[in-house]
Amino acid sequence: MLVLWGMAVLLLTAGSVGEGWAEDSLGVRPLLTIAPKDLHTILPPAAHILIDPRSIEQFLDALDKTPPDWGLVYGHGHHNPARDERLFTLNRERDAKRADNPVLTQLITFVWFGELSRYDAKAGGFHVALGPKFTPTRWGIVRFKYEYFQGDLVAKASETLQGKLEQRFARGESVDIIVAMTGRLIPDESILYDFSHDQEGLGVIMPVVKVERLDYVLTNK
Repeated sequence: MLVLWGMAVLLLTAGSVGEGWAEDSLGVRPLLTIAPKDLHTILPPAAHILIDPRSIEQFLDALDKTPPDWGLVYGHGHHNPARDERLFTLNRERDAKRADNPVLTQLITFVWFGELSRYDAKAGGFHVALGPKFTPTRWGIVRFKYEYFQGDLVAKASETLQGKLEQRFARGESVDIIVAMTGRLIPDESILYDFSHDQEGLGVIMPVVKVERLDYVLTNK
C-alpha cells in the first residue's frame, strides 16, 4: 500500500502530565507490542477498522456513494476564482445528502504515525509526536482528522520495555509507533473535500472524527 508521509509533525502539549494526572486520560495509554494485523483484538467489537484503501473506499461508498468529479471542481487550476466556490458548494451539498446516513454514527478506527521521545519520569511514560497518514484511494487521497482534545499524549511502558526503549534512544535510534484512534464522525463536519497543496488538482478527502479512545502500538520492536 502506497502511503505518503505528512511533513508536519504535531505534538500535543495542552495540559501538563504530572502527579495526580488521571490514569483514564484519553492520551495516557499503555504501549502495546501486538502486531498491527492484530489491532482488532484490542478494539471494541463494533469498531470498523479503516486503515487500508479498500476498507476506506467501502466506508466512503456507504457514506457519500460516489467520488466527486475532481476535474470539474478544480476547473482551470488554483488561480481560477470560481474554484473555491465550487468546492464550497460540493461540501455543502454532500453534507446535506449524508445528514441521515446511519454510517455517521458508526464507531471507526483510523491510524496516524507516531514517534516516541525520551522517557519522562514526571509524566510516567514516553511523550508521543504525531504525523498524519495519507492513503491513496480511488476517491482521492484520504487523510483522517481528529477533533482537538486536551492533554498530552503519553505512552506508558512496562519496566522491561522501558529499559529496551531507553537503550535504543541511547544508540540514537528513533522509536516509531502506530497511533490508532477510535471514535465517530462529527455530524456537522463529517467529511471535508479539498485539494492537495503539494500536487495540483489532486483531491483530498478528510473525515473528521471525535476521538473516544487511543491505542499505541510499537512497530519496530
